[in-house]
Amino acid sequence: MDAKADVCLEVSWEVCNKVGGIFTVVQSKILPMKEQYRENYILIGPFFPKKLYGIFEEHAPEESCRGSFDALKAEGIEVHCGTWITQGSPRVLLIDFTKFSAQKNDVKRKLWEWYQVDSLNTEWFDFDEPVVWAYAVGRLIEELSRVWPEKKIVAHFHEWLAGAGLLYLRKNNSPVGTVFTTHATTIGRSLAMQERDIYEQIEQINAENEARNLGPSVWAKHSLEKMSAQNAHIFTTVSEITGIEAEHFLGRKPDVLLFNGLNISKFPTFEEASVKHKLFKNRIKQFLMVYFFPFYSFDIDNTLIYFLAGRYEFHDKGVDVFIESLARLNERLKKEKCEKTIVAFFWVPAGVKGVRPEILEGKSFFRDIKETVDDAHEDIHSELLYLLMTGQDIGRESLLGEDFLLDIKPKLRRLKRDGLPPLSTHELENEGADAIMNAFRQHGLLNRKEDVVKVIFYPIYLSGADGLLDTSYYESMQGSHLGVFPSYYEPWGYTPLEAAALGVSSITTDLAGFGRYLCNECKQGEYPGIFVLPRLKKSREEIVSALTDMMAKFAHFNKQERTENKIVAQQVAATADWKKFIARYVEAHNLAVEKV
Repeated sequence: MDAKADVCLEVSWEVCNKVGGIFTVVQSKILPMKEQYRENYILIGPFFPKKLYGIFEEHAPEESCRGSFDALKAEGIEVHCGTWITQGSPRVLLIDFTKFSAQKNDVKRKLWEWYQVDSLNTEWFDFDEPVVWAYAVGRLIEELSRVWPEKKIVAHFHEWLAGAGLLYLRKNNSPVGTVFTTHATTIGRSLAMQERDIYEQIEQINAENEARNLGPSVWAKHSLEKMSAQNAHIFTTVSEITGIEAEHFLGRKPDVLLFNGLNISKFPTFEEASVKHKLFKNRIKQFLMVYFFPFYSFDIDNTLIYFLAGRYEFHDKGVDVFIESLARLNERLKKEKCEKTIVAFFWVPAGVKGVRPEILEGKSFFRDIKETVDDAHEDIHSELLYLLMTGQDIGRESLLGEDFLLDIKPKLRRLKRDGLPPLSTHELENEGADAIMNAFRQHGLLNRKEDVVKVIFYPIYLSGADGLLDTSYYESMQGSHLGVFPSYYEPWGYTPLEAAALGVSSITTDLAGFGRYLCNECKQGEYPGIFVLPRLKKSREEIVSALTDMMAKFAHFNKQERTENKIVAQQVAATADWKKFIARYVEAHNLAVEKV
């Protein structure tokens, strides 16, 4: 499909400003967007100097725009032209609205008079800041439409944060096609966090009443989101499930569904993924020895790594369901006398005080043992070769030598501790009230020696240099066997898709946009790659039972079966390539241009 617009302006609070998942959406599709619009694809975001080091290269504006930019500067809107230093090196316009923020009350007044967006009691960082920025974006795009009168322009706005810019253009009848995308409705996310069953009750929910009851901030965001959806030339959402919400809560059915993809060419081949899995799995194994072996040992080579990663949304992300299912899995596998060990990581950032002292001490003692082994490595290697060549028996003392054994024994004794391994790597700021820790205890996941399933709450961001795992987000995934994402509220859900692209099996749900994309009836083969857990209109018991079955099935896979499932996972991920999904964006843009 050929693009009808001459210029595409994509507007997001997360351009050169990583806050959440929309950053990934915008950044990952730059290359296919540039294939459609070439140098006429321009991203617009906020100018925050402290966040721009190393990712933004500023340059002078083109001659035709200078007069307009000077006029905007006189209004307090300063436009910085440049390049986003990322794949595709797209053109960006970043707006410094520091001086324009003095117009905050006037902007909010106009939004009320024009569209009845009620923002009387909102706060700066929660609502007012992005609204003032977005209004300034509207002024910028209005000026650009005057600079390029002969060009067809489409402006694509993401989320309520950019909505004020769209509303400005529509109110002033600017000759610009407008597209609005909501990635998650304000009401849907707010009610889901209260553990309301929005999909069962959606026909009975009065969005206006609920928004008012949830406070000034939610009411203002909902009002702005609803007006943006209703006044855009073309309204879109990222999935079928979010489209259902939007129709009921915002009063408009999406014109186009814009699925979120990945640039699959940037991910490893299956062979590369296999090499990296082995590398990072060994790094995780060493950490597990530090974490568990001071208390007791288990067969580290017969251990599977399950994980959940994401924001601390205990109900929305399905953390509650995951923990309950792990407890059932633990009892089932113990009864079956399963010889495998399953370690479940919870990579969920939370408020922490610091790493637990016993882990730091254990790591120090482990490092001492490792260095002793490393120092003796060449001697052990030479002795092993000698014993093999001479046909002598290979025993502990003959291979390691008496001096080595005398040196290592006190270091091994020093490592040992009484009690049970901790449930979390870090001391938490409010551990007594922490939902994850309390759920572990409630369901008997205590890291006892006899437990087949063991848990580790890892409440910090995976930076690759945290002093514990020392693996990044992707590296941690690559070293694992199964990602479990049993979300209740997930407009799209990038993590299972990213895991699959990395060659890692995963579980998603039919309440996640990506899960609904994968299948309509959730009929899956023996090796689905990505398992889809049915949650829509299912009872808690049905959900927990089904998830337990899925995790048990995977636990019983042999190595060849796990490999088969990983192959399918990568094949499934390849269907969500931006090269395929970008056509939906072009369709939305073309429809908007036609309506101008």
